[in-house]
Amino acid sequence: MLTLSTSTTIEVKNLDHLGIIAGLIDEIGIVEIINEKLGIDKREKISSGQTVYKITAKSEKQDQEITAREKQAGRFILATNVLEQDLLNSAEILLNYKNQQSCERGFRFLKDPVFFADSLFVENPQRVETMLFVMTLCLLVYNLGQREIRKNLQRAKVGIKNQVGKLTDRPTLRWIFQCFQGIHAVVIDGVKQIVNLTDERQFILNLLPSSCQKYYL
Repeated sequence: MLTLSTSTTIEVKNLDHLGIIAGLIDEIGIVEIINEKLGIDKREKISSGQTVYKITAKSEKQDQEITAREKQAGRFILATNVLEQDLLNSAEILLNYKNQQSCERGFRFLKDPVFFADSLFVENPQRVETMLFVMTLCLLVYNLGQREIRKNLQRAKVGIKNQVGKLTDRPTLRWIFQCFQGIHAVVIDGVKQIVNLTDERQFILNLLPSSCQKYYL
């Protein structure tokens, strides 16, 4: 907080992409979901730590085992309880099975050092489950925001610049977060103003729900 005189007070806060996250959370009511599922227990805590593992091993090729595994993995059976061919044919069953990978790929962000997931240490199995639950909700919020932006870009047949300056209608939400770095909320004598909200950032905001826009406009 900066005081210019006895009558003027300026307070500056980093807003960046936090308004987008808060808006998406408001949109789906995730705070109420977390409070209902997790509750509050002051006896439990999350602390940082580091675990180092060292493995010493010797590899050995087992031809008989490899041959058996190749035969075993030669065919797969996909089953469904939708028996009507006109509702779900064989090609659609295979497509839906392969699309599971899109969800599984979403959890790659857990391994990204930017998210510091490896710096968290929990003390009991209940907190492990809690952490997984919270990270799954984070992935849900991330994918919903990304889906909303991509859908609106494709509907309007426009794009935004990616990391190399080319137009794309499939930006990642992580890139959107980076685009919003440097936005500040400035309060002068109780009057709030948003600084560095460029035309490009305003355009991106228009692709998001009103619950996100209210934090910037």
